[in-house]
Amino acid sequence: GSSHVRSTLLCPWSGGRRAHSTMPVTPRLRHLWRCPVPRPSRAIGLVASRLPCFSRSRAAHSAASDLAEVAEHISCRARRIVAMTGAGISTSAGIPDFRSPGTGLYDNLQKYRLPYPEAIFDLDFFRRQPAPFYDLCAEIWPGRFRPTPCHWFLRLLHDRGLLARVYTQNIDSLETLAGLPGDSVVAAHGNFDGCHVITGWSAGRAVAPEELRAALAEGGEGWPAVVKRHGGLVKPDIVFFGEDLPRRFFRMQRLDFDDCDLLLVMGTSLQVSPFCDLIDLPAKGCPRVLINRERAGRGAEFGALSDRWDVFHQADCDDAVLELCKMLGWEEDLAGLCQSP
Repeated sequence: GSSHVRSTLLCPWSGGRRAHSTMPVTPRLRHLWRCPVPRPSRAIGLVASRLPCFSRSRAAHSAASDLAEVAEHISCRARRIVAMTGAGISTSAGIPDFRSPGTGLYDNLQKYRLPYPEAIFDLDFFRRQPAPFYDLCAEIWPGRFRPTPCHWFLRLLHDRGLLARVYTQNIDSLETLAGLPGDSVVAAHGNFDGCHVITGWSAGRAVAPEELRAALAEGGEGWPAVVKRHGGLVKPDIVFFGEDLPRRFFRMQRLDFDDCDLLLVMGTSLQVSPFCDLIDLPAKGCPRVLINRERAGRGAEFGALSDRWDVFHQADCDDAVLELCKMLGWEEDLAGLCQSP
């Protein structure tokens, strides 16, 4: 049999008012309510012990029920969501990822006649032969691509005051194009938002990105003029092999992950360190959600560790985000953003 309980909670959809609900207490709910609960949100007074939380045993769960629990957590508990994103959230914009066989960037660089694919982002190789990278820059420079539903979903989280920060491996700056302020994004591997001279007497001097972009648009004759004008090679602030990650990547971690109450990982194979190691930083009670087409790299740990509250949702990132927005009642808001000019 089942009994009923009257619970009082404060939820986003109640407009800040107290919402009363009477729900049946099934054996399933009794089990959920007895399980350990993540740290209560600082910003909202919830009856934490009376709210369902992520179950430790995920074997009997369907993908839909897992995603429903994520939606419920976002609606009623999460107030400081940290997102980690990779190339998988940008592929539907027409930007290839790096490692997918056949379609990934590293599998389609033959025209540059590189000694090995990763040389395109190798600092020493760039110093010796800058032309291949400059040609690639002209193809992938931000402005040719539109944000995907995943980027707009992050914008929705920000607009609702739920997003603490986005840590991204991507260099496409689509988060900014989707309307996220620069302070909300940590570009772990840099992006095209800045450029600097890296060789010669003026090394370290900042150069307007628009200047380099205009030069690259002129073809192979444009970038040598920029090099001559500034006294050295000019490179966008993208992290190459052999370069340190931005200081901000390390500086923001304690501020963001100590209070994180949901870690949302989307579209990354979690194979590149130190980015992939960020998944260890939230407290043990913080739910971690991985949305990806495959459980690769450190993604294999999601659901395999008994002391973690994990969800692995195997799906295309855009499809998963659309489903989440349906469950959250944000479907129309997401559609409006996706259709915006």
